[in-house]
Amino acid sequence: MLDSEYYLGIDVGSVSVDFALLNKDHKLVEKIYLKTEGKPIKVIKDGINILKNRINNKIKIKAVGTTGSGRKLAGVMVGADIIKNEITTHAVAAAKIIPEVKTILEIGGQDSKIIIIRDGIAVDFAMNTVCAAGTGSFLEQQARRLGIKIENFGDLALEAKEAVRIAGRCSVFAESDMIHKQQLGYNTPEIIAGLSEALVRNYLNNVAKGKDIKAPIVFQGGVAANKGIKAAFAKELNEKINVPKEYDVMGAIGAAILGAEKIDFSNQKSSFKGFELSDFNYKADSFICDGCANGCEIVNIYQNGQLIARWGARCNRWELKESS
Repeated sequence: MLDSEYYLGIDVGSVSVDFALLNKDHKLVEKIYLKTEGKPIKVIKDGINILKNRINNKIKIKAVGTTGSGRKLAGVMVGADIIKNEITTHAVAAAKIIPEVKTILEIGGQDSKIIIIRDGIAVDFAMNTVCAAGTGSFLEQQARRLGIKIENFGDLALEAKEAVRIAGRCSVFAESDMIHKQQLGYNTPEIIAGLSEALVRNYLNNVAKGKDIKAPIVFQGGVAANKGIKAAFAKELNEKINVPKEYDVMGAIGAAILGAEKIDFSNQKSSFKGFELSDFNYKADSFICDGCANGCEIVNIYQNGQLIARWGARCNRWELKESS
């Protein structure tokens, strides 16, 4: 590594925690993908430790950004300079790679979203966190049931001479219809191709319903590695589908870019706690406030036994007092 200053982005989701390290030109120089497995605190520490061991830990992290469903947790743990939602970070990353992008299709492990970009700005979006059909976890489940590796899923779909019609309006119907088609004698590539097309129809009819989908289109998130899903999107939309090389860590890249922009603009010092934070002892707990009828769940985060962050209240009753 020739540069001395870098920007770090961390995307904490329900399925994975992604780390992206960018150089001064905002080019990706390191990425780490770890399964969350219900232990985000441990995995965030593990990721920082892996990064520390991969690089010269004497380099300077000039800015840190966090995103994802666990962005607040990651933010207080690492000392983030900016904490942003997934819509913003995915849009920023896509626009960095393809500046003229107009539509972002994003499908992750347990949810999916669409982002509409105009003139480099996110003007509309929709998310689906209810139906599992089409998400990475559902595809892995079906691959296991069919006795194939998820890495081979897309290639097998492309082998099909014709895709069998499969109901994809929900995961339960899709799976039962797949079983039925197997019983009728359809081969695996035909079923996988049919499933890919069904899941894309489900996405377009639900997540993307009513959205003005225009090219250039960028497909990102873990499922973007699936060639069968990419081909199904291209067929349904009759447009080229662009999959970035860094498709799997786009949220983390966007968080790093936003952190860099904030620090570079303000000319302030980063709040990053350093690679030593992997040695800190973190703990989280929560309680239900009985102060009013809202019944807010208050989350506490401790570092080495000291309360460092708290959130979840709708009022300021549980706000931490600033230390003098």
